[in-house]
Amino acid sequence: MAKIVKLETLLNSSQRRFFSEAQLAADPSMTAEGWERRFTVDAQRIQEVIELYSQLGYEVRAVPLPAEEFHDDCIDCQSVIAKNFKTIYTRKKAPDRALDSNAR
Repeated sequence: MAKIVKLETLLNSSQRRFFSEAQLAADPSMTAEGWERRFTVDAQRIQEVIELYSQLGYEVRAVPLPAEEFHDDCIDCQSVIAKNFKTIYTRKKAPDRALDSNAR
């Protein structure tokens, strides 16, 4: 039997996200350079993500989460998150950039 989930339950759970809206927003300087924010990923999966997007014809950057976007409540939590999570940005390879497409 299918489980029915109330919309209110889904909305309430989305308000308790681990990352804030500011942390999920794209970096304006990256966007200005044509990069698109994809998602935040655990450090153990970064190489897999880079290979996948590269095979699909994208340049890929794995960017550390900026420390200034974390709450000041828990310094240890900040360092664990900064060390273990990266935000993935991609952009289509342009013909002039295709020759120099090193993932960072």
